[in-house]
Amino acid sequence: MTLDIECLPVLPSLDLDHTRLFYTESLGFGVVYASPTRLIVRRATLEIHFWHTDRKEFCENASCYMRGGGIEDLFEEFSRKGVGGLSAFELRPWNMKEFYIHDPHGNLLTFGRVP
Repeated sequence: MTLDIECLPVLPSLDLDHTRLFYTESLGFGVVYASPTRLIVRRATLEIHFWHTDRKEFCENASCYMRGGGIEDLFEEFSRKGVGGLSAFELRPWNMKEFYIHDPHGNLLTFGRVP
């Protein structure tokens, strides 16, 4: 049996307008859908959904891992743009070359590829 299923992260946001600005202006995503309680952004095959919360600890304990080709190009782009909180692009002990960013509310975005 072949599964043709996508798995999309749904992350919390303390302020969907602030989230929208960060993901569109800093990370180059486009808005697919926006309402007072939901936001969907997409960049090529990357799609992230957000829901509004008043609980900061939800954001500080949420994360998303994005893996595949083009990760090195994203790192270079984010570096050129001066995206705040961008980590180094390093080979990790689990044999993945990765970098990460925390969004303005604390969600951890990790980007990786096989070296």
